[in-house]
Amino acid sequence: MRAEAQLPPHTPKTHHPHHQTTMTQELTDLRNYILDGRYEDALTLLDELEGMSKKATMRTIRSYAVRLLVHLIKNQVEQRLTNSWAASIRDSVLEIQDLNLKSNQNSYYINADEWEDFLETALEDAVFAASAEVAGGIYKPARLMEMINQDQIINLAQKMLNLTYNQSGKLLRRAINEEFAQLPGGEEWNLESS
Repeated sequence: MRAEAQLPPHTPKTHHPHHQTTMTQELTDLRNYILDGRYEDALTLLDELEGMSKKATMRTIRSYAVRLLVHLIKNQVEQRLTNSWAASIRDSVLEIQDLNLKSNQNSYYINADEWEDFLETALEDAVFAASAEVAGGIYKPARLMEMINQDQIINLAQKMLNLTYNQSGKLLRRAINEEFAQLPGGEEWNLESS
């Protein structure tokens, strides 16, 4: 069995060799179904491919949401905001915006009113990951969960993600930077030079 390359912590996986082989085979099958006039089989396979694509997109959005929450947890507990954490928060929000908009450019995988449940589910994984990093990893996940204000973290993440529905490009980046100024340790951020 071949070892998979290690990704940096909290980096969503975007490529898997087995998935590419499966996808290539499925596209070959689809082509053959169409050429053979097996349209029902082709439509069934298209439905399966669409489902696989949605599941992969949702998994990647979830990975970025966990990454966002990890850095908001670290910020809340340590009461500081490093450039690295800010970059991770900003990148997570921007990537989620890009992934969340469906290819029709008119609808989303996760609507604005669906984030709360999604984030609550992701929070437990984020706490587990953050426990290895917060204060040098001295807190176990259960203890860290007790220490944080869960509602505040989820509300802040949701507020940042809600920006993705009505802001884009430079305006979204500026709005995220303005949120940094509201975070503990973010008071000294020079928003003009970002």
